[in-house]
Amino acid sequence: MKLATIRLDGHRTAAVRVDGDELVDVGMPDVGAVLAAPGGLAAAAAADGPRRPLAGADLAPVVPRPGKVVCTGLNYRNHITEMGRDLPEYPTLFCKFADTLIGATDDIVRPAETEQFDWEAELAVVIGRQVRRADEEQAIAAIAGFTVLNDITCRDWQFRTREWLQGKVWDSTTPIGPYLVTADETGPRPALAIRCEVDGRVTQSDNTGDLLFDPVHLVRYVSTMVRLNPGDVIATGTPGGVGHARKPPVFLNGGELVVTEIEGLGRLANRVVAEGA
Repeated sequence: MKLATIRLDGHRTAAVRVDGDELVDVGMPDVGAVLAAPGGLAAAAAADGPRRPLAGADLAPVVPRPGKVVCTGLNYRNHITEMGRDLPEYPTLFCKFADTLIGATDDIVRPAETEQFDWEAELAVVIGRQVRRADEEQAIAAIAGFTVLNDITCRDWQFRTREWLQGKVWDSTTPIGPYLVTADETGPRPALAIRCEVDGRVTQSDNTGDLLFDPVHLVRYVSTMVRLNPGDVIATGTPGGVGHARKPPVFLNGGELVVTEIEGLGRLANRVVAEGA
């Protein structure tokens, strides 16, 4: 099943199920609400509300206000190598805030304060039930499904200190969506082609099966520290091909179209615009 959150008349949102080239209203305000409701996924699968065309839908972030967005750095071997680092023993984690998130075709806002604005295509895990200190079986059961994310990063701010958060939390920079594809369609450890294009040029191309720490491992690891709740997001890291690691480095200056795609999960297509433009 594919679920999305769409904007209606600019003031409200609705959770919808993708049914071919139509969107079926499932009677809840967004996908986060579906996940939080007891039996919400089953209800969404059975719903037969008003229908709208998929074409031209205004897609919001698939989970508009997740309580947590936990991100993983250095999780593809080729990206670790290109960044000049050793393979980590444990996941490298940082957080984002909901204010960073944008929809599948929204503009990526390039801050005036950065000169090193970079792309990072990622598989994102969406949590479907509360879990703490999950074992293998509990972690698998807690995964509602997967979506696409691009962890757009201000590299000059990221590397000001040893902590990365200040390069990762800029307002309206992180596209997520277009859909939540439920885990019954993908399995808990999906091996899917992932790619990023900038103005039609492929910058990243890999497979999510190459993750050093897979989605189940990450749910177990993160839930050891803090409970994960329905709608929380774990971004699993980016493959090689980021602009910062190129020689010479290449960054987003404004005007570029960044396309992020994962096989079977969907496609983000976001224009980079200067803040205030």
